[in-house]
Amino acid sequence: MQAYPLRLSPRDDVRTAIEHALRERKLQAGYVIQGIGSLDVAALRFAGADTPTEIRGDLEILTLAGSVSPDGAHLHMSIADAQGKVFGGHVTRGCTVRTTVELILVSLAGYSFARESDPQTGFLELVIRGGPDANSAG
Repeated sequence: MQAYPLRLSPRDDVRTAIEHALRERKLQAGYVIQGIGSLDVAALRFAGADTPTEIRGDLEILTLAGSVSPDGAHLHMSIADAQGKVFGGHVTRGCTVRTTVELILVSLAGYSFARESDPQTGFLELVIRGGPDANSAG
């Protein structure tokens, strides 16, 4: 496992920047293991919802984590607004950095991640290839 600390800058789109960082480093399997920072716009898809909800204001990221493949990311985030109200959900494009986002992206050597359509869920789901047992004959 190799760690890549990242700092995102004002106006960066969180999801786009993380996906770009993975591709730029030519990584095949990554995880965001933690992230903190601030947003002025959060676009989160809440559980069971079909579309994201946009939240605007001075927002603090409490947690940010998820998997990243060359096909895209599956990230979840919890945020707090200026009154301390907490929201959480699936990170969509449109989460805009206010001052900074600091996160740790890790690469899993020997693995390859992809997102493929899963007929059971109807979503693009994580497919994991490789790993320590990839060359086993058993």
